[in-house]
Amino acid sequence: MPLRPIRIYGDPALRARAQEVAEFDDSLLGLAADMRETMRAYYGVGLAANQVGVLHRVLVVDVPLDEEGEARAAYTLVNPVILERASSQVAEEGCLSIPGIYEDVSRPLRVRVRYRDERGEEAMMTAEGYLARAILHEIDHLDGVLFIDRISKLKRELYVRRRKKQLRREQDEREPAGHADG
Repeated sequence: MPLRPIRIYGDPALRARAQEVAEFDDSLLGLAADMRETMRAYYGVGLAANQVGVLHRVLVVDVPLDEEGEARAAYTLVNPVILERASSQVAEEGCLSIPGIYEDVSRPLRVRVRYRDERGEEAMMTAEGYLARAILHEIDHLDGVLFIDRISKLKRELYVRRRKKQLRREQDEREPAGHADG
């Protein structure tokens, strides 16, 4: 299973709304497997297909359920639909596509979701706590929403400025140095 490159803030795929999956075939199984492998390689707990440049409504999550991380909740959700949200909690989030930024975000504490697995089987789940947060974060990705859209405008603007400077530096490093004649 190959690792797929993670798209970083500024990539248009991160702002696109992913399309419903219509065919549950070997290519979808391969995508889900690649996404799980990529997520683990980057030490993530969730990954949406947009983050690897695929605009399909597919997400994977793998979150610890205990302090030691031995018990885990690992799921692949295809075409997820939020049916119900309850309560709310504020907790820190980060994102593989927005490296170096960790901010408090308010999200529902509990969520009920209808989805299909990667083989096309219908399923329903009620998730709470960290698992609910991870699922909601990834569903946001499928809708073209990033977690920094849910933080204060000032903090978001600071990150955007910093990212633009970083992109300019990277562009300058890629441009060939001028050469003198003579």
